[in-house]
Amino acid sequence: MLKRYPEELFDEIKLLSKFPDETQLEGIKIHHEADETIRTSARSLFDKGMISQMDGGYLTPRGQETLEHLHIVLDALKP
Repeated sequence: MLKRYPEELFDEIKLLSKFPDETQLEGIKIHHEADETIRTSARSLFDKGMISQMDGGYLTPRGQETLEHLHIVLDALKP
């Protein structure tokens, strides 16, 4: 059975992957003029408790853990 995932999920993954993972002292600021897809993804990650602000901010502990898992998946898919 083929699973289908909404495109918005991949947009969130792309944004989450842009967060720095080496330190908790760095975050991302999403400009109010950024593409709507990016702003929507940021709001969704905020609503899911993965980032500290609706316009970016810092990764929460849940976001940090999710990013760690994301890196494992992305590393496994590298050519």
